[in-house]
Amino acid sequence: MSLHKPFTIAAFGEVLWDLLPDRVIIGGAPFNFAYRINSLGNNAYIISSVGKDDYGEKALEKIRELNMSTKYIQQDSRYPTGTVEVFLDEHKKPDYNIITGVAYDNIRLKDSIISLVSSADCLCFGTLARRNRESRETLQALLDSFKGRFRLYDINLRKNCYTQDAIHESLLQTDILKLNDEEAGEVNGLLQLNAANLQGIAKEILGRYPVQICIITLGSNGVLAISAENEIVYEPGFGVLMQDPLGAGDAFSAGFISKILAGSDLRGACRFGNQLGAIVATQSGATQTITRNEMQVISSKTKYNIQPGLNELIRNQTTQNNNQTKEKP
Repeated sequence: MSLHKPFTIAAFGEVLWDLLPDRVIIGGAPFNFAYRINSLGNNAYIISSVGKDDYGEKALEKIRELNMSTKYIQQDSRYPTGTVEVFLDEHKKPDYNIITGVAYDNIRLKDSIISLVSSADCLCFGTLARRNRESRETLQALLDSFKGRFRLYDINLRKNCYTQDAIHESLLQTDILKLNDEEAGEVNGLLQLNAANLQGIAKEILGRYPVQICIITLGSNGVLAISAENEIVYEPGFGVLMQDPLGAGDAFSAGFISKILAGSDLRGACRFGNQLGAIVATQSGATQTITRNEMQVISSKTKYNIQPGLNELIRNQTTQNNNQTKEKP
């Protein structure tokens, strides 16, 4: 799959190895995002750091196998390559034990990455990259040098790896925010938004911060997105058989930002991201190829999962679409 025009996207943060009970796979939300958006025909680069160790060498080798550049991945002899112990419960919901004091906590500021980010169309970052001083200061310098269209904050709250201040500071430098429904509830409490529901949380964030689009993913039930202009979009989830959830949210983000950069409206971007995320959920791991046939199959599906409480949004959207169709000559 490819888009009409390639864009340059920089993703800052963790490259690591997910240690699952039955296998070890390369991961990290910014890396998964960069891989997926690169596969869509864009120029995506991951800015990170790995150790000068066996895991680090294997990571660089794997990334090259995935046809991605390692130009902006540093190797650090001071710290080991990042690893995460991943546990899946009976519903395949993941829990994480994220090892601290690793290479991606200590990404050094270099002229080469400043040059990349200053010419990029989008800079993607998460919360984990702010947990240690060196990476936090590097990220801040990159945000200051960014001149492109969108700063995408994929919040990715991980246990014991975030603070209220980290979230607040990130939101002050965000154009597009993406979080899931559980993270939305956490942010509602941490930032004292006092919202009664997901729509309220999104609107409070849009009112308090310079965020232009707030996206709340709902797992198998789809996605809710609200813009600063109060455009509200709900796309229900596809009824698919999940293999594992690793990388599904990152695939959504990649699909969404690809379409937005290419000029899509909010609904089209949500729908495309939804499709990619659903397909990745049916795969094992985050870096499997998505074929044209898989896209055609998911596009033709008519079985949907609807988030309780959002039925009214679907009815309103259907009415609007019907009215628009009638108005066409």
